[in-house]
Amino acid sequence: MSKAPDYSAAPPWIELPEELTANILQRLHAEQRLGIEQLVCSTWRRVCKNPAMWRVIDLDYRRCDSHDVLEFELICRGAVNRSQGQLIELKVINLDEEFGFLNYAAERSSQLRCLTLAGYEQMETALTDIMKKLPQLEELHLIRMPPLTPKQFASIGISCPMLKSFTYNEHCYEHPLFPEDEAFDNFCTKHAIAIGQSMPNLRHLRLWDLYMRNKGVEAIIDGCPHLESLDLRRCSGVDLDEALFNRCIEQIKDLILPTDGNTSDPDLLEDPGYESWDVIKSSNLVDFCMPDSSDDDGCGGFAGSYDFKPF
Repeated sequence: MSKAPDYSAAPPWIELPEELTANILQRLHAEQRLGIEQLVCSTWRRVCKNPAMWRVIDLDYRRCDSHDVLEFELICRGAVNRSQGQLIELKVINLDEEFGFLNYAAERSSQLRCLTLAGYEQMETALTDIMKKLPQLEELHLIRMPPLTPKQFASIGISCPMLKSFTYNEHCYEHPLFPEDEAFDNFCTKHAIAIGQSMPNLRHLRLWDLYMRNKGVEAIIDGCPHLESLDLRRCSGVDLDEALFNRCIEQIKDLILPTDGNTSDPDLLEDPGYESWDVIKSSNLVDFCMPDSSDDDGCGGFAGSYDFKPF
C-alpha cells in the first residue's frame, strides 16, 4: 500500500532562498505580482514588499480582465507605491490619463531613467509638465500618443537634459494635402529642429511617420553629435542629397531612411497575454491596493473609496 501524502509538510517553494524566489516573481507582470503574493504564502508576500522588486514596472490595461479604468488606476498606483521611490523603468500601455496616474508616478519616482507610454488617447496632465519632474530621465518612448508640438518637443529636451534615447511614434499624423506649401513644410520641420536644439546628448532617435524636409535631418545631425542610430521610417518629405547622405552614414552607425523600403511598424504593441490572468482576478488586486491598516508599507492609501474625483 502506498504511503498517504503528508499534507502538513511545507510546500517545496517555501524552502527556496529568497533571492531565487525574487528572481522567479520578477518574471511576472506587475499586476500578477500584486495579486499572487497574497494568495500563496507569507514568504512571497515578504519578498514582494521589497522595493527592489518594483524598480521595473510594466503595466498594460489590456491585461485587466474587467476593463475598469479606475480599477486599473488603483493597481498602477499600488505598484508605484511599492517601489518607495526606487522606480527606474516604467512602461504603461493603453491607460487613458483620466485620473492623473503619470503625474502621481512622476512625483514619487525622481530616479526614473526610462519611460515608455503607448496607446494613450488623452492626457489629463500635460506631458511636458510631467517631464519637468523627471530630470534624470535617459530614455523616453512615446508610441501612438496624442500629437506634440515642436514647442513641446523642446520643453521635453530642456526638462530632461540627460535624455539619450527618444522615440516618437504618433500614428495620428496628418500628411499635408499640399506638401509644397512652405508654411506647413516649415512647421513640420520644426519638430526636428526642436530635437536638434534641445536634445544634444541623444544616442538613439526614432521618428515614425513624421513629415519633414532635409533641413530637419540636418538640424538633427548638427545638434546631436553623439547620435549612433537614427530611424526615420516613413518620414515622408525626406530626400537626402549626396552631401547630407554622406554626413549621415559617416556619423551614424545604424541609419534607416524612408527610402530604405522598410515600412514595418517597429513599435507594434505585442499581445499582452492572458493565460495567467484567469487565476488572478483584478478584483483581488484592487482589494489589495486599497488602504489597509494592517499593511505598513504604504501600498494604497491614496484613496479611501472608488468615488474619488479626477485630479
